Amino acid sequence: MNIVENSHDLRLPNWGPYTKKYIGISHIPDVKKGLRFDLSVFPGFYRRRINIPNVMWESGYHPWEAATDLNYFSHRHELEWKDQVYSDISFSELDDNTRLIRCECVNKTEIYQSLVLHFLASMNYPSWHMYADEGYYYFNVEYPEDAVWIDGVDYTDLTFAVPRPTDFLVPDGLYRGEVRDIEFVNGSGIGKGFGGNVGDMVTYQVTLPQDICNGHIVFRYRVQNGSTARFSFGGLFTGDLSFEGTGEFTAINIFVGDMKAGEHTLILKSIGCEAIELDGFVISSKKDLENIRFEKVLRDTHPEIIACSDEKSLILKYKDTENYYGMAWEFDKFQIREIFSDELDRLMPYNANNHIHTILKGNGEGHFTNVFLRPIVLEPNSTKVLYGIVCTGSMSNVNKSITEFRSQSFNLENLYLQKKEKAFSFNNKSEGDEYLFSQRRMAATLLTNVVYPVYNRRTFIRHNTPGRWWDCLYTWDSGFIGLGLLELDIERALDCLNAYLTEVGDKHGAFIHHGSPVPTQFYIFKEVWNRTQSKELLEYFYPKLRQYHRFLSGRSEGSTTRRLKSNMITTWDYFYNSGGWDDYPPQVYVHKNKLTKYTAPVVNTAQCIMTAKILMMAANELGISEDVKEYLEDIKIFSEALQKYSWDEKSGYFGYVQHNEAGNPIGIMKYEDSCNYNMGMDGVYPLIAGICTEKQKEGLINKIFSNKNMWTKIGISTVDQSAPYYKKEGYWNGAVWMPHQWFIWKAMLDIGRADLAYRIAETALSIWKNEVEASYNCYEHFIVESGRGAGWHQFGGLSTPVLSWYCAYYQQGLLTTGFNTWIVNREFSHDYSSLRASIKLYCDEGSALAVIATMNPNYNYRVLWNGSKVSFNERVKGTLELNMTADVLSGELVIERLK
Repeated sequence: MNIVENSHDLRLPNWGPYTKKYIGISHIPDVKKGLRFDLSVFPGFYRRRINIPNVMWESGYHPWEAATDLNYFSHRHELEWKDQVYSDISFSELDDNTRLIRCECVNKTEIYQSLVLHFLASMNYPSWHMYADEGYYYFNVEYPEDAVWIDGVDYTDLTFAVPRPTDFLVPDGLYRGEVRDIEFVNGSGIGKGFGGNVGDMVTYQVTLPQDICNGHIVFRYRVQNGSTARFSFGGLFTGDLSFEGTGEFTAINIFVGDMKAGEHTLILKSIGCEAIELDGFVISSKKDLENIRFEKVLRDTHPEIIACSDEKSLILKYKDTENYYGMAWEFDKFQIREIFSDELDRLMPYNANNHIHTILKGNGEGHFTNVFLRPIVLEPNSTKVLYGIVCTGSMSNVNKSITEFRSQSFNLENLYLQKKEKAFSFNNKSEGDEYLFSQRRMAATLLTNVVYPVYNRRTFIRHNTPGRWWDCLYTWDSGFIGLGLLELDIERALDCLNAYLTEVGDKHGAFIHHGSPVPTQFYIFKEVWNRTQSKELLEYFYPKLRQYHRFLSGRSEGSTTRRLKSNMITTWDYFYNSGGWDDYPPQVYVHKNKLTKYTAPVVNTAQCIMTAKILMMAANELGISEDVKEYLEDIKIFSEALQKYSWDEKSGYFGYVQHNEAGNPIGIMKYEDSCNYNMGMDGVYPLIAGICTEKQKEGLINKIFSNKNMWTKIGISTVDQSAPYYKKEGYWNGAVWMPHQWFIWKAMLDIGRADLAYRIAETALSIWKNEVEASYNCYEHFIVESGRGAGWHQFGGLSTPVLSWYCAYYQQGLLTTGFNTWIVNREFSHDYSSLRASIKLYCDEGSALAVIATMNPNYNYRVLWNGSKVSFNERVKGTLELNMTADVLSGELVIERLK
């Protein structure tokens, strides 16, 4: 298995389902530039209704199939629900530059149908932050060949005189002090209040390729109107300088004198109290100053449309890329149109009956080239397949692709079928067939939820998204994306993990952070190890995750997570959400009453115990004894803190711990001074972390699985139903979500309760099956009162545990354990009829635990642990729930088929 070291991008082709507008296929001409070419294919009824497959809301299309490498994927577009009139539209690799488009139009009604297809091509430009409008212009700096431009963000060091919690954990993949704005050259500059305190300082290393005589430095900056930012300079220039503010970007130049070729340092240190936004600076000779210009450049979204000798094709040339783009189709009745707009949701339905004009005018901000195929007549109960291609490259390469498409018209279905065969499929047992349809939809959704461009660390990347509405990084969701991908393709899972880890010593972030700081990356890491036992991957990821853990546990520079004298961990300085549960009642109360400085939830401390345990196992495997001691110390300190300050005997839950101004714990936070405010998921996390007494363990299990408390007919409620603050209409409060259920499921294996683990999994698989079969959607969460799905409809993030559960019980060749089991090696036979595995157990001797092995269902088995017979429950044929006792903490597990 390979990994691209220190890369945040994904190893996926330049063609893929990367759009942020209308579903189809996209091409990335240069991953560093942020440009994206989209080709969407819209079906509709001729001169009636057109379905606009907008990716930002439920719009009638559904991810249907995908190869893990995205060289094949398809979507179902429903025109008449349910599967009465629809079109399955797929995109398949023909070569690196060409994709085959196949549109299968289906009429299952008893009457004729008259359909249309629209091919819509557009060039799309990066926005500058989440939810921002597309950048239809940008700022450019022009300077003479002998001059040098230094971008404000390309510093060697930046420090704020007053330290900030985020100094070493800058969110959103940004550099310290970086701000994104379309008005900056290259979209980034220094801001975030830099210069607002005396002593704020930034250092640049400047390389001059040749001597500069009579040199000047031209700064481009923005300061609030009427204010003045003041800095002292050192290195290349010595002195003080005032930056007068107009509220707009301004250029100022200062005389420096003669400068020698080579390396130079320039230091800016604030001597005032006004913030500045620094775009960058140009170093130039005086004679060239007049040739330095900062210009607003408008994007030209309108391509040159080049006619081909083949009438059923065209070629597009956009000014911002060297690539040409070609389209060709096999249908005689068509019209070429141009649409001058950046939205089609209103414009195209408004013009559904406009069969005359070839120019459609909207807001004029963007442009679509429209190949309008119509009418496509379908007889009752019939199917018609149309083919096309989209291609890119030089003019000659595009023409070649179009010519080859025509020459292969007799073979297009075979070419399609060859790629369709590579669509992901489960190695499932027939016992799991009832869940298969819903799992395939989840797999297709997860594999195709990839967007481009996402800005991260001074470049653009392809990125797995929980849903296209979230056009950004998302740390905790991405851990579950990785766990889901692990069931489909380990290389995709590794890329997902790699995207959120940083180099050891990274000065901008201990890891890539956005959102709830639940460290889900550690669980991908452990699951990857348990499946591969790859020492290479272990050695690569371990130091990065150690850095991640040390920050969250308050050990590393700049971390504020362990500021309370109770030793309980808080992450409020980094995000409002402690465990991903947005409207979780005590969390809402803490923020509403501004209590973050003095209040600690349970989950962050419990998660640090869990990450310390995982790293302890890894350090043992690597033989790093000093690290093992550190993790044992963390586990002890955090466990004692939870037991001493957080346990509430009366409610039977662990509680939020309040502190006084000195940071000393003063008690558990109560709802209206009556009951524990933390009766819910957060209150059971010490059970998941494995630090409870037997009495606490028994009590919390009863709470979780009681119909009066957390258990519902559709799974585990986020909040105890008996709590006075439980709501039926909340987002998390009153709903069942999959991710924290996954943690509880794993914990049940740790304590030998395979029966309860199965109860969680089977309930989730059933509710998932019911919803997906009803709606074809993969929702975020489920409403307790109705049992129906809700939230984002194509969710490939926190809903992925359904894949883990399905595979754990129905996918042959898996050995599934809890958190406390480390698999040293494992080997299934080729037909999954036997297994040998060496295992280390990180639990107390004599503890009960459970392991799930999914074997070939055609045989009967016996199980041995260190030579002694082990009892098991065969939940479904071939799925063995092994009931084990940790009489020794390491040994060999053997599963043999009976003769």
